[in-house]
Amino acid sequence: MTDDQTPSGAVGGGCPVAHGADVTRLYGPEAATDPHDIYARLRKEHGSVAPVLLEGDVPAWLVLGYRENRRVLDNPLQFSRDSRIWRDFRDGRVEETSPLIQMVGWRPDCVSQDGEPHRRLRAAVTDNLHAVAGRGIRRHATHFANKQIDAFADAGRADLVADFAEYLPMLVLTRVFGLAEREGRSLAESSNQVIKGGADALTHNERIMGILGELAARKRAEPGADFTSGLIEHHAGLDEDEIVNHLRLVLITAHTTTSNLLARALQLVLSETAWLSGLVSGQLNMSSVVEEVMWNSPPLAVLPGRFATADLELGGCPVKEGDLLVLGLAAGNHDPEIRPDTGVSVEGNASHLAFSAGPHECPGQSIGQSIIETAVDVLLHRLPGLRLAVPPAELTSTASTWESRLDSLPVEFAV
Repeated sequence: MTDDQTPSGAVGGGCPVAHGADVTRLYGPEAATDPHDIYARLRKEHGSVAPVLLEGDVPAWLVLGYRENRRVLDNPLQFSRDSRIWRDFRDGRVEETSPLIQMVGWRPDCVSQDGEPHRRLRAAVTDNLHAVAGRGIRRHATHFANKQIDAFADAGRADLVADFAEYLPMLVLTRVFGLAEREGRSLAESSNQVIKGGADALTHNERIMGILGELAARKRAEPGADFTSGLIEHHAGLDEDEIVNHLRLVLITAHTTTSNLLARALQLVLSETAWLSGLVSGQLNMSSVVEEVMWNSPPLAVLPGRFATADLELGGCPVKEGDLLVLGLAAGNHDPEIRPDTGVSVEGNASHLAFSAGPHECPGQSIGQSIIETAVDVLLHRLPGLRLAVPPAELTSTASTWESRLDSLPVEFAV
């Protein structure tokens, strides 16, 4: 199907010409409880691209189709990550204090740029992520997983979200960055609030930036074998703002996506006995579990954001120069054009959208995978008879514009 064709699932000939008064909000009470229902309704009404409103009723296009997502992600010349061309911000309709700025606003980091500036900055990030990945990620994850479990092991019950998945990735990142362990819990909470949005997002972002600014200054004076020192010393020659903003980028994205993915992987393993027995028997490995979750519950449901560099059509929609597009990774993974039956196994198929795609594809996938595999392995070995304490149907989630997070995962185990 080409872009000038009406998608087969669209009703009424595709997208409206402009965002009207009845456009769906991707935030608020309805979006918080059942975002997948919203995606399905939007797909039925509009096809593969739909008009939506983000926080503050800011207009955007939500890309729902798998192929349309790939087109946007793979073509930075048409769909730039540089928000300085965002028309609504440029014309003053979005304030600097908007929670959206924390997610889509321009920063001196590799995510905000394309072309050669992007390649220069991304090289500094990927080189140092590869370096720290070989310096004991699994050892750090084992240490902190055991430490977390020690706090509840004698109780015979726990909430594996609040007591385990919510903080473990950030505790590992404190070691990777060269931060004090005591900063881990508060940084995890602030990172979650930045992703969640709302009135406190700016305050939490400023707090993170303050801690990371102090860290960068300390590491300039006393470098070590850590990610921060590696950024400072990299041959790309990052300036102070670039260093601190890349620390922020990696800290927030690595923690929030890994903690969400860990919780969802544990939910799957404990909700379906075939997965748990397969892991315990060795017939399955954790990479298969993670792959299943990547397809069905990606840690970022919606990826911010891209900006059209010219007037064009996408999925039959008239996208204008400077329009904001947000990428429906969860919706794209469930696109009936590529997955007509979501009950069919996706084992061995890594073509999901969970880590984005194209030039900006997530460079830290192996680190998150290592943390998750280690965490689940430690849990299963430390907690005999681990099982859900409630029926799987009673587990609930709360969504923001960008993600859907499991509220709790109550479990019981032998003492």
